[in-house]
Amino acid sequence: MLHAPCSMRSRLLSPVSLLPSPMYLCTHSYYSLRYGTLSIDQLLDQAALLGITALALTDINTTMGIPELVKKAKDRAIRPIAGVEFRNGDELVCTAIARNREGLRELNEYLTRHNRNGKPFHPEEMAFSQVFLIYPWGSLPAEELREHEYIGVRPQQVNKLVTSPYRDFPDKLVVWHPVTFADEKSLLVHKCLRAIEHNTLLSKLQPHQFADPGQLFFPPWKLSGYYRDYPAIVENTEWLMEQCHIAIDFGVSKNKRTYSKTKEDDRILLEKLALDGMLYRYGAGNQVARERIRHELEIIDKLGFSSYFLIAWDVVHYSLSRGFYHVGRGSGANSIVAYCLRITDVDPIRLDLYFERFLNPQRTSPPDFDIDFSWKERDQVQDYLIKRYGRNHTALLGATSTFRDKSIYRELGKVFGLPKEEIDLLVNDPGNSYNQYDTAMLITELGKEILDFPNMRTIHAGGILVTEEPITYYTALDAPPKGFPTTQWDMYIAEEMGFEKLDILSQRGIGHIREAVEIIAGNGGREVDIHQVEQFFVDPKVRKQLREGETIGCFYIESPAMRGLLKKLRCDNYISLVAASSIIRPGVAKSGMMREYIRRFHHPEGFTYLHPILKEQLAETYGVMVYQEDVIKVAHHFAGLDLAEADVLRRAMSGKYRSHKEFRRIEEKYYANCRERGYPDELAAEVWRQIESFAGYSFSKAHSASYAVESFQSLYLKAYYPLEFMVAVINNFGGFYHTWVYFNEAQRQGATIELPCINNSLKHTCITGRTLFIGFVHVQNLEELTIDLILSERKCNGPYCSITDFVDRVPVGKEQLVILIRLGAFRSLEPNKCTLLWEAQLYLNKVPAVAGSLSIFPTERRKFELPVLEHTLLEDAYDEIELLGFPITLSLFDLLETSFRGEVMAKDLLRHLGRKIRMVGRMVTLKYVRTSKREIMHFGTFIDVTGNFFDTVHFPDSLKNYPFKGPGVYLILGKVVEEFGFPSVEVEKMAKLPYKPNPKG
Repeated sequence: MLHAPCSMRSRLLSPVSLLPSPMYLCTHSYYSLRYGTLSIDQLLDQAALLGITALALTDINTTMGIPELVKKAKDRAIRPIAGVEFRNGDELVCTAIARNREGLRELNEYLTRHNRNGKPFHPEEMAFSQVFLIYPWGSLPAEELREHEYIGVRPQQVNKLVTSPYRDFPDKLVVWHPVTFADEKSLLVHKCLRAIEHNTLLSKLQPHQFADPGQLFFPPWKLSGYYRDYPAIVENTEWLMEQCHIAIDFGVSKNKRTYSKTKEDDRILLEKLALDGMLYRYGAGNQVARERIRHELEIIDKLGFSSYFLIAWDVVHYSLSRGFYHVGRGSGANSIVAYCLRITDVDPIRLDLYFERFLNPQRTSPPDFDIDFSWKERDQVQDYLIKRYGRNHTALLGATSTFRDKSIYRELGKVFGLPKEEIDLLVNDPGNSYNQYDTAMLITELGKEILDFPNMRTIHAGGILVTEEPITYYTALDAPPKGFPTTQWDMYIAEEMGFEKLDILSQRGIGHIREAVEIIAGNGGREVDIHQVEQFFVDPKVRKQLREGETIGCFYIESPAMRGLLKKLRCDNYISLVAASSIIRPGVAKSGMMREYIRRFHHPEGFTYLHPILKEQLAETYGVMVYQEDVIKVAHHFAGLDLAEADVLRRAMSGKYRSHKEFRRIEEKYYANCRERGYPDELAAEVWRQIESFAGYSFSKAHSASYAVESFQSLYLKAYYPLEFMVAVINNFGGFYHTWVYFNEAQRQGATIELPCINNSLKHTCITGRTLFIGFVHVQNLEELTIDLILSERKCNGPYCSITDFVDRVPVGKEQLVILIRLGAFRSLEPNKCTLLWEAQLYLNKVPAVAGSLSIFPTERRKFELPVLEHTLLEDAYDEIELLGFPITLSLFDLLETSFRGEVMAKDLLRHLGRKIRMVGRMVTLKYVRTSKREIMHFGTFIDVTGNFFDTVHFPDSLKNYPFKGPGVYLILGKVVEEFGFPSVEVEKMAKLPYKPNPKG
């Protein structure tokens, strides 16, 4: 039973002297979103300072702070208690205190049901067996309380007991003193958070919408003093808290322990699958592969991760059975077992990848697999996992969005009623002298207080947990729009608790590849096996395309910077592309090591290695530590650290390892080993310095290798099926550039681009032969319903014969019809848009058509003789810009008032090195960079009249005098320069060129 002993319940309320007791049954942390003001650390520190020995965390409608409370309370000698404060909006329903982990599970399951069904909290539905419920004063008559239910008495309510009926039920009363903030300043922070939550001005906040000023920590003696005339209330509270305890074993894995029935069965199954996969990947006689598989399996079994690998295999096996494409990447690609299970497509032997980078006996944090699927299919894979392992044991990983710099100023600015202009100034230029008035300075001060406060719960990019016990032992589950259960805490808490996540991610690059294969099959009946990547690596046409930077639309290698890097490196093979995929990372470029790598590539004789071992280990990358694995190799081979220690070193230097003691031990061992090997102190120190400088920004080789495989798949498709590939890129709405760039690229590859057509177009862009029909989905303001009606009616009853036939069959309004006419969608029936617009006005003044119906006896419409109405291609182009965002009938160059198209075309730039030239180009994209002097400079990318790309550099002085003025076509004066064979134009002057006016005005 959950009630107090009879002797206590029978006590009368009488004045006695009380000793300090633990009585905090209701405390809020900042996980009470937009309400609480104290972090878990601040909450515990204040409690410890006051000598409080037990504390219940009862955040509002969430238990997301409980794991952190349990982990940190031990260091303060405070006994943690788990609870929840249930509220319907601003209305307090009750405070719930879990007696034990079963009680926490009950609370989490109740919260999960509430989050799923969205119904208000009702006390009568709270049928708990291991939970105490505490109701606010006056909410329920004492005689209606069940055994586990109590009435909370706040200090200011004690005097009411003299006349209250509650006086007759002393065993049902407990101390209830909420804690929400620390001082007067945090009270203001609390009010600001409440105003943000209610989207109102601070001055309009109502008293019931925020906590009263008394919700502070009191010393135990002071709090108990309020109840000195009613000792039974204190004793009830003490007894209740003594019944409650919560513990979490952070050192034990919480994942599903077995995939089959037992761990031994898992070990045997994983071994069989790995060896079967070895035959598929390597054939029967590869002893090196067999030995590495045995080594990995031993570590996997020892650390208890067999089920984790098998669940990842299960996901991939399901996706392959459905015909889904996937890419396994991340550190998991270091594993040959993962390669043989087809989780990844990266051969760790070929690339000399260390398994210990992924998993080793000294790795304190769990590993994870990153498995990418098409954005169209990822949800189905997640749905499979949840149904396969059960909603009680499977959940997406949550994430926490915090208050950050600009959002803080905007939110607080609105709360204080600042006009938009003043908020913009505060956001964009906080140091401006105009921001020195009292309100702005107060906002700045308050902003510092709520910086990094949790703001809202969101969803991790792709993490998913599969647990041994019901997951509600550890968290309540949210129900985001897609309906998949989602944890309330994030990946950092999950990792600390011992959960190993699977990352089931989505990316549009995979969608490009899959859809391209399908389009190729439909536009010529050719079957492409996109998994034959070993053939793609050596294909001359693919390699030539890579070397020349012909990569628009190709995954990860289409940006201006990457295309430039490919040309500078004359990259034409898999290994070089793996390196390029790593050194393009911002940290490498910023450190200067990208340029150094390129220099060494072009002048391999122009540098010396510090030591022969470094030459032996880093020859592939010219002595530059490009990959995180390079840190491991150098630490292992040069300094003699074992592979597990070397990986700890890598993680520590990249900020992912928290044990400074272990790191210092490894550093000492590094220097000791170097002395033992006879290295000069200067050499050891220099290598250590390079390890330190490289490790922080280096990239996983396995990750780069996975990206490079996908890049080669894209390259192959573009090399041999460029039009189908570009249609797939367009239809997946993903890539570095705007959609018009990909239509331009298709045109450059020989496609004929047709505007949307009511008889030939589909929702998405389609291809027949070498003709691309733009999809209806690209037409601005054309409604989804209209598109569906056009296509379904055409499918059921055949092509449209005339505009009258269309109007009779498709129930569209005048605005939707006019959009289609202006864009030329009826041109195959009547090329004169002006005539069609007149007819539309006449024919739409009738009863609308009913979808899917044809008249049995069609009526003859009266024919009207209209005069010949003229329109121009220029009008068409302006209509297309308005409705598509880009013209098709004419190019933007055709719209220019000037006939000048530039002295030099992009393909001829290298012939004009050092010369000052004039070019005309359509702006494609800009990159903003700050110099060491904090000045802004730009790197631009343009397309010339032939459709070819060229790049520009805009230094601060030029940019100040000749700034960019939005999208359009520019006249550029500058000098042609080159770096490692890649040309660009250093701009001196620039002007945006005017267009011919729209004839319509």
